Amino acid sequence: MKLGVCLRGSLIAFLLFSFHSETASLPFKEMGSRKQTYRIWDVYQKIFYMRNNQLVAGYLQGQNTNLEEKIDMISIEPHSVLLGIHDGSLCLSCVKSGNTAHLQLEEVNIADLDKDRNRSKRFTFIKTENGSTSSFESAACPGWFLCTQMEADQPVGLCNTQEENIITKFYFQME
Repeated sequence: MKLGVCLRGSLIAFLLFSFHSETASLPFKEMGSRKQTYRIWDVYQKIFYMRNNQLVAGYLQGQNTNLEEKIDMISIEPHSVLLGIHDGSLCLSCVKSGNTAHLQLEEVNIADLDKDRNRSKRFTFIKTENGSTSSFESAACPGWFLCTQMEADQPVGLCNTQEENIITKFYFQME
């Protein structure tokens, strides 16, 4: 079973790499400080959606495709971004508790965070592009990356290790 998932994921990644122009977005340095909306999915094609007030990543088909959450993004520096959902009214933040960092959704307007840079650190992610994929490291908790699990319908979270079942690479498509 794992081999099939791995092969399917490798084939999908190969096809996406081959057709890079279909998944590429504007370079973020060209965005300025305005909100842009993107479709986001991990390298295994799991998209983000809300379940029980939690952001999860999974495979949506048929009528469920309308549950997909788009990511609202504001570039605040050349490689730093603010991430939100629900038209920027819920923002992704990193909160550290002991030796662990947790991803939270906080009710705050993404545009207000852009105006108050001192308040926005826990909401800021360092975006690193690697070919057609991107990863997001928390500015407030260095070494902690936005991630999904290999298993579908699991919460989107933060991780500080590169394990086989953890995915930290994402594709974007501008809406």
